[in-house]
Amino acid sequence: MTAGILGGKSGIRVTEGLAAPPPGKWQSATVVQVRRETATAKSFRMELAEPSDHLAGQHYVLRLTAPDGYTASRSYSVASAPDGSQEIELTVERLPEGEVSSFLHDEVVVGDELEVRGPIGGWFVWRGDKPALLLGGGSGLVPLMAMLRLAHRMGRSDLARLIVSVRSPEDLYYSAELTRLGAEVLYTRRTPQGWLRPAGRLTTADLPAPIGPETTVFVCGSSGFADAATDTLLRAGVESEGVRVERFGPTR
Repeated sequence: MTAGILGGKSGIRVTEGLAAPPPGKWQSATVVQVRRETATAKSFRMELAEPSDHLAGQHYVLRLTAPDGYTASRSYSVASAPDGSQEIELTVERLPEGEVSSFLHDEVVVGDELEVRGPIGGWFVWRGDKPALLLGGGSGLVPLMAMLRLAHRMGRSDLARLIVSVRSPEDLYYSAELTRLGAEVLYTRRTPQGWLRPAGRLTTADLPAPIGPETTVFVCGSSGFADAATDTLLRAGVESEGVRVERFGPTR
């Protein structure tokens, strides 16, 4: 996922005026694993040169530098849970004519060194200290996956519930792991054969009931998904103060 701006519909809390921890310095990161998630998405696991503890929901900026000095950088959400190691995992969707995402998909292999800076972000984060409902659309799943993985790593799977909405089975990141971790998947256009829920968008019937005031709801996806999801939450009676929204848009 390419990290984007934070915001929301009227009544949904935004980030203006909220202090975020300062990002780390630029450092090298060695690629230790490349894993294909879908036809257009790959996960890159990297070992950082220096420890840089992140929180679930944060992102890193990745910078490429050409031999002539030209640079291009993009922000990518961290998919891995904080675990005290020097490794992070970024999942990158290949975008049409995307100079950074295309390079990562076509050229980067295990052993390559990249340049990253982070972690960045101090509001759309989950520390594993209170219940969370996670609603993701498409590649907006990535930062929420870090939260779900954190809950299971802590042995508190009861704290985080994930609902992800994708167009078809071929578009689902981390498919086998999501099944193992008990996530709920909504298909909007085409379902797997024998799937009980018909294809369709998120509705109030898909939400757990009740969603208590102690629960923080994290919504991440495109602007269209974020708008629809927040409307659905408000119709379900969720207080706007308990909803955090991260919107994203493609950057090449």
